[in-house]
Amino acid sequence: MWERIKQMIIKEFIQVFRDRRMKAIIFATPIMQLLMFGYAVTTDVNNISTAFYDLDRSYESRELARRLESSGYFNIAYTPASPNEVQELVDRGKVTMALQVNRGFSKDLKRNIPTEVQIIVDGSDSNTATVAMDYANKIIMQYTKDRGLQTGKISPAKIDLRTRAWYNPELRSKNYNVPGVIAIIIMLTCLLLTAMAVVREREIGTMEQLMVTPLRPVELVLGKTLPFAAISFFDMALVTLVGVFWFAIPIKGSVVLLTASTAIYLLSVLGVGLFISTISRTQQQAMMATFLFYIPAVLLSGFMFPIANMPQVIQYGTYLNPLRYFLVIIRGIFLKGNGPDVLWPQMAALLALGVVVLTFSTLRFRKRLG
Repeated sequence: MWERIKQMIIKEFIQVFRDRRMKAIIFATPIMQLLMFGYAVTTDVNNISTAFYDLDRSYESRELARRLESSGYFNIAYTPASPNEVQELVDRGKVTMALQVNRGFSKDLKRNIPTEVQIIVDGSDSNTATVAMDYANKIIMQYTKDRGLQTGKISPAKIDLRTRAWYNPELRSKNYNVPGVIAIIIMLTCLLLTAMAVVREREIGTMEQLMVTPLRPVELVLGKTLPFAAISFFDMALVTLVGVFWFAIPIKGSVVLLTASTAIYLLSVLGVGLFISTISRTQQQAMMATFLFYIPAVLLSGFMFPIANMPQVIQYGTYLNPLRYFLVIIRGIFLKGNGPDVLWPQMAALLALGVVVLTFSTLRFRKRLG
């Protein structure tokens, strides 16, 4: 039995590496996707295009502009000369934020009386607008506090509030997104390889030849899935190395646990790929079916949108999504250094789902062979 499976595995590797398209999917596509998503999928708000409308033209107003620009969050690209110019810049989308300093700003600060600064934000992108306003408010409040301490006209606050972010102290969105991108890439690669390889056998007529060999159905299934499991592990190691050394994403947890969790994750992904191969007659159908499963799986995994914000019915449906559990596992290992004592509920759910999906797909595949 094992000799037959071994020969089947060797045959699969030869067939995969003989196909240029397959080699591109295995080696080039995961790296390209990780680089593209690693840079594109980010919620960091930096270099906000800003217009600074200065009616006071004093040292204090220029110091406020300097602080805004030196923070790294704002890029003062325009210094408009009229309110109409400010409105035109915002309307045309040339700036995300406009800040207006009124006349008397310097005098009010020196007299220690309330003064006003107007912030106009393009709210088309609500997330960017909210973050930009928050950054600007903090910089302005810190500037006001520093001037008060320098002049001695206000006393320092008696409450010293210090914020500390755990697990991702620099608040880099890449630290959160790249591990998720790794999980998504593994799913897509494994689905495509499994579904298309089996369908290709049927499409070119070699499946019938395999059926008349001494191979039993279970041996054929193992011979078809084990090579793609090994390739998926290789891709996992490849994209993880790129994430660690290129994007500088730290792995705080156990690499052994990450490997074991990936093996459990692959059970369900291989099962889905095998199921797609049983309902597809051509490689085009297999590819379409793969993306019909892949896109909803990503949307309902919590990668882009929090599951807690989804309707209750949709939340129940996400429990059937293997990517939901693996995202929690891989992010917990990368960012928090979590161990099995914390991640066992997700690992248990992923294992149960994988066993059910792979068993069902294997039985259906054997029925199709019969």
